[in-house]
Amino acid sequence: MKVFCSPSSIAVTDPVDLQYVLFGRPGVPTLGAAGPTLVRDIEKFAIQPSLRAWDFLGIALGIVAADDGCLRDKSPDGWTREIDLSVSVQDTKFWQSQKTLLEQMLRFLTGDIWNLEFQQGGTSPPPLGKKKRASSEDCICLLSGGADSLTGAIDVVAGGLHPLFVSQISDGDKDHQKVFATAIAGTDHHLQLNHNIKSPGLAERSQRARSVLFIAYGIMAATSLDRYAAGESIKLFIPENGFISLNIPLTPLRRGSLSTRTTHPFYFRFFQQLLNNADLRVVLENPYGLKTKGELFRACKDQALLKKFVCQSTSCGRFARTGFMHCGRCVPCLVRRSAIHAYGIVDSTTYKYKNLSINDNSHLNFDDVRSACFAVQQVKQRGIQTWIGGSLSTTQLGDVKEYEALLSRGINELSGFLSSIGAL
Repeated sequence: MKVFCSPSSIAVTDPVDLQYVLFGRPGVPTLGAAGPTLVRDIEKFAIQPSLRAWDFLGIALGIVAADDGCLRDKSPDGWTREIDLSVSVQDTKFWQSQKTLLEQMLRFLTGDIWNLEFQQGGTSPPPLGKKKRASSEDCICLLSGGADSLTGAIDVVAGGLHPLFVSQISDGDKDHQKVFATAIAGTDHHLQLNHNIKSPGLAERSQRARSVLFIAYGIMAATSLDRYAAGESIKLFIPENGFISLNIPLTPLRRGSLSTRTTHPFYFRFFQQLLNNADLRVVLENPYGLKTKGELFRACKDQALLKKFVCQSTSCGRFARTGFMHCGRCVPCLVRRSAIHAYGIVDSTTYKYKNLSINDNSHLNFDDVRSACFAVQQVKQRGIQTWIGGSLSTTQLGDVKEYEALLSRGINELSGFLSSIGAL
């Protein structure tokens, strides 16, 4: 599919399948919108990012818009899409030089075939008003409202750093994000943004590319800090447990379509190379890349604060679809429940499907639950390496022994929880 993204709301003359207006509202139903409120929100926060970071934010909006609007069931195999994406930027020469790297990164992330082109017509960062925000922060930490990002935020502050928290507002999480940020770091250290991407047709639900935009938010915010302006490099913390980051398919049938790579270490290497090439002094860091979810809970530097909020965090992959309640049976919920069980505290989270030992299609026989049970049994019977198969590439990761050990500990957490509720 051909996708065109530009700040202009004028329809292009060349035939395209989808057209989005960047940083604005189209006004006509045949055009989509991407980031219509971002300029206003950034102006209100009184920051000014670098031009190259702003260019990349526009590119990230285009990528996520294309991911949203291009339906997988229209592709020949029902999954792999061929996406020709054109995005308006200011520095066309530089971004065209990064075309191959970006295409490879996106191919790994989404499983699709991408062809990127960059044309003139991009916008500059929003101008400052009467006063620029004085930024005392020394790093950026993404705060989604999930349990891992909550723990990461607590640890960053407990470790003596002073982060600016950056959040993508999602349904059901806006207030939790605010509460967490204020409790951990006080007021005025939290930037909440919303891409508000609206496709002109049906929306694709798989959403494999969204982490590109969340990281772009963080990069944009990092380049607006006073310390960055003074020549320092800024760490961008993206907290995610290593078991989910690697996201090994639970069964052979779940390869590809059910295996996301939003914080995979190989994907992060692509991203860091892109930042280095762009002379953006931002360093991506996942402090939990070799920890299970249960381990990062137990190692948290402020146990009282974590125990107060952890069951208020959101982990569910179907949270909005289940009435802003954890389903209790998807893979993220299973990993969450297993981690809290291993952590040794009472799980006060409300789950729609709580008792997974019930032998019906909604509980024990639900695909994610059955797949988790299969993985646990396969590791017990045939060993961790048989279950992993070819999913850990030494070409991508180097020595994989630490990752194998991590995955083994993650399976043990799943096993402990599933056994405790009678699912095994």
